Amino acid sequence: MNFMEKARPIGVFDSGIGGLTVVKRVAAALPNESIIYFGDTARVPYGPKSNNTVIEYGLEAASFLIDKKVKAIVVACNTVSSVAIPEIRKHFNVPVIEMIEPGVNAAIRASASKRIGVIGTLATINNAAYSKSILNKNPNAFVIEKACPLFVPLVEEGWIDHKVTELIAQEYLAALIEKEIDTLILGCTHYPVLTNVIKKIVGDKVTLVDSGVAAADTVRSELNRMGMETNSNGMGMIEFYVSDLPTTFSKVAQIFLEKEIREVIRVDLEVIQRLKEKIVG
Repeated sequence: MNFMEKARPIGVFDSGIGGLTVVKRVAAALPNESIIYFGDTARVPYGPKSNNTVIEYGLEAASFLIDKKVKAIVVACNTVSSVAIPEIRKHFNVPVIEMIEPGVNAAIRASASKRIGVIGTLATINNAAYSKSILNKNPNAFVIEKACPLFVPLVEEGWIDHKVTELIAQEYLAALIEKEIDTLILGCTHYPVLTNVIKKIVGDKVTLVDSGVAAADTVRSELNRMGMETNSNGMGMIEFYVSDLPTTFSKVAQIFLEKEIREVIRVDLEVIQRLKEKIVG
């Protein structure tokens, strides 16, 4: 791979703003790499939507990033990761890193008792993506999954330390605590923002697994394996694109990235859909 190809950015997409937790992890692991982020804020959340719809949205987002000449795609959405990865990999000739497998591997390593909890969107939990993968790797493991659909809108609203958020978290997590899990996978990229609330409820004996951290390690390993790391010694740039409400995105993004976001570009959904038709068909 030549110098110009190595300098190409890493593409990251999510259904909305939650994927910024993954951007933060990738940027920390690979500070010299540039990143292009797309958040489908016009159609968030993906969790309650059908698998076919999620696959279509995933292909559109990936097509947008491919048009931006990215050298790898990080699917920073557990819902898309749980249903659409085979289709995305079939159509795009770049490394595609998803959330499920890295998170599962990290959880199995972290769990002493192999009693593992998973929280995620309705789609992620209904597809049992995490439990299937965990049990495939360790048939003796015990896995309990719980959908937490209200977490995403609470995070998007910025209600991180709100009493309502804590009460809802207590309701969601009670069944997992009862099963005496020792490891909990945060199976949605929004959920690491709620780490303090979740940790307060499940206690210090439960290890929280952030799939974004595991995915960032996978990105670094994959780029290294393929000789695709940038040769630049400078800090990488991050570009932000959304399908709606760039001003709102910018404000909430500061909570995720803990820094000011100066420019967020809105992309019309029709543009993304045309790109998908052109690239995928």
